[in-house]
Amino acid sequence: MQDWIARNPGLALTGALGLLVILYLLARLIFGRGLLYLTSLTRNQYDDIIARELRLYRAAWLVPFTVLYLAASLSPQYQVVIEKTALFVILWLAVVTLNGLTNAVNQIYESSSVFKGVSIQGYLELLKLLVMLVGIILSISLITGQSPLLLLSGLGALTAILLFVFHDTLLSLIASIQISVNDLVKEGDWLEIPSYHADGVVTNVSLYMIRIRNWDNTITGIPTYKLTEAPYRNWRGMEESGGRRIMRSVHLDQTTIRFCTPQMIKRYAKIDLIAEYVSERQEDMDAYSHENKELDSPLDGPQITNVEIFRIYMQEYLKSHPDIHTRKMDFLIRELAPSSTGLPVEVYAFTKTTKWNDYERIQAEIFDHLLAAAMFFDLRVFQQPTGSDFARALRA
Repeated sequence: MQDWIARNPGLALTGALGLLVILYLLARLIFGRGLLYLTSLTRNQYDDIIARELRLYRAAWLVPFTVLYLAASLSPQYQVVIEKTALFVILWLAVVTLNGLTNAVNQIYESSSVFKGVSIQGYLELLKLLVMLVGIILSISLITGQSPLLLLSGLGALTAILLFVFHDTLLSLIASIQISVNDLVKEGDWLEIPSYHADGVVTNVSLYMIRIRNWDNTITGIPTYKLTEAPYRNWRGMEESGGRRIMRSVHLDQTTIRFCTPQMIKRYAKIDLIAEYVSERQEDMDAYSHENKELDSPLDGPQITNVEIFRIYMQEYLKSHPDIHTRKMDFLIRELAPSSTGLPVEVYAFTKTTKWNDYERIQAEIFDHLLAAAMFFDLRVFQQPTGSDFARALRA
């Protein structure tokens, strides 16, 4: 065979190329279409992912080049060149196949029931980088004929250059480990990073980049290592708690705050939510008046104000609201310091849902009611005067 190849090099080359093509077509038929057909018959989706990411049609080239490497001895004159060429192709086919396998592992993990939003893509990308480095070292060793161990021993002199080249990669690797170990961020989290104008849901956490889909449907990409430097807010705790905070005030006009007259108290006592409280306060004032006959001023003895009654009404109204936590989470109605915008009476409570639409609806319903209810307690909601207010004053 060697003598015939030596006498007919052109014909031998043509026959070798034809044989390689035939072997590739057979491998493509058996390992490509055959395995893809078998995976389509199963209900399990994992084998479909593996077959898709391994690119079986591309991996089929391993068969003809393996045969070429084994048959290189038939042409002693070109044996070294053929073997090195075949090994080089086999090496990089193996590298891209292994990288495809890591992609399949990531997809299988993220589609499994154990996936809780903590991505392993960063570690898999590091593995892919190491596979690429091994491929490069073996390729250099194959071309130069030097031992890979000798090449690795010479990397010590290139450490500074490698640190400079892979500076961001090393920082990202350390940050990725910190993020994973401390469970700082995972896919699906609502993340707010003011310094990057990012406010939205994390869609991907990789070794190099954290991708956020903002609420306006724009995409923000942030280097992974920057997350350990920039201040950010993760709303995951709110979503996992099952309650979202309402912290909003009703500003009351301070000129409408006054002591309640008997007529006002009688009217407030007809409101079911506060009837019991008003009656108790009235009994306390009557008892004090009975014990102290001479009361020359409203300031002599206990009094009740309309803003106090309104604050109690706000409290009882929210307690009766089916969508507000009153025991499991903080619940408070408080007065803040008076200011030029009136007296703020703040609602500090948590809804029983964290969904944005429902939260906004509940909050709007509550304050629609409270703003409309203020007038029934002889209070006026404060707002800055507008042009129509000045025009009305001039006409008067």
